[in-house]
Amino acid sequence: MKKEKKLAIMLMAAIVICAAVVFALKPHAKRIGVEYADQQNWMYYGAELADAGKKAGPSVRRDVDVFFIAPTSTLDGTNADITDGQTRAAILNATNMEIGIYCENALVYAPYYRMATLADYDKGGKNLEDALDLAYIDVKTAFDHYMTDKNNGRPILLAGFSQGADMIYRLMEDEFGDEEMQQKLVAAYAIGWPCTKEMTEKYPQLRMAEAEDDTGVIISFECESERMDDSLIVPKGVRMLSINPLNWTTTPDKADRELNRGFVYVDGSSYTVKSEIPNLCGGYIDETRGTLKVPELREEDYPSRLSFLKDGSYHIYDYEFYYRNLQDNVAKRISAYWSR
Repeated sequence: MKKEKKLAIMLMAAIVICAAVVFALKPHAKRIGVEYADQQNWMYYGAELADAGKKAGPSVRRDVDVFFIAPTSTLDGTNADITDGQTRAAILNATNMEIGIYCENALVYAPYYRMATLADYDKGGKNLEDALDLAYIDVKTAFDHYMTDKNNGRPILLAGFSQGADMIYRLMEDEFGDEEMQQKLVAAYAIGWPCTKEMTEKYPQLRMAEAEDDTGVIISFECESERMDDSLIVPKGVRMLSINPLNWTTTPDKADRELNRGFVYVDGSSYTVKSEIPNLCGGYIDETRGTLKVPELREEDYPSRLSFLKDGSYHIYDYEFYYRNLQDNVAKRISAYWSR
């Protein structure tokens, strides 16, 4: 338990540091468009990356692309100022904490975008709606540039966590309604933000994963303790659509912790694995909320650390808890895509 608690503290410190470096940014002009033909506005632009702490091998097959959308990484102001060096470093650090899940079999495209800040989420309401709308303008512009200039008919993985997952749903609603784009999609990993039945009924292209190797589908879940019945991510009365990343089913059957191949903490600044714990936790899908309940852990060891989330929300740990299982699954879905 001491090792697990230390890992949680390390993770929290990294997240707080990533955000805190941009705490005092001043308001800035936001309506000038971002030029994504300029590679300076991309963290990664067709990059060949290995998993954290490893070197990319020359024989690695990368026959798909991953378009990665970063999570919320900045604290203050309204929308991130991506012309600021410290802001860019914070966004890159947050990206590096999870990009290893996706990159070993894909070329990486990851834009800087004027994401909503933690302050925007704190304020909520129209302020948050406007901030997210601006963020999406950048994401869509970046994706359109990628499709026009770089895709060249290659299959696509979409990946994002939290705000990044929200942006994935918006992008799929706008860009993946036609058959050609649906055929390009290997899978969309939209972790830490809910997709609901109402969304899938309105946008049939939002198809949820039902197994470990179906393609063209969305992989989504949100972690919380067993006592939770309400959160900003999944409000009371909302039921999200999820898949369990341990047993790859959508049923409420519990997956034991022995199926967990590894909770991984990556230092985003150095892109190295600082700690790894196999078999940390199991999980099961709550029949009422659709969230992923994590029964073995103590809330005090994994506090939310975000002002708008209650303790018992494990939101910031979503991908760390099941890092190795997700990594294996990405490779499996890519293989399934080419075997269709």
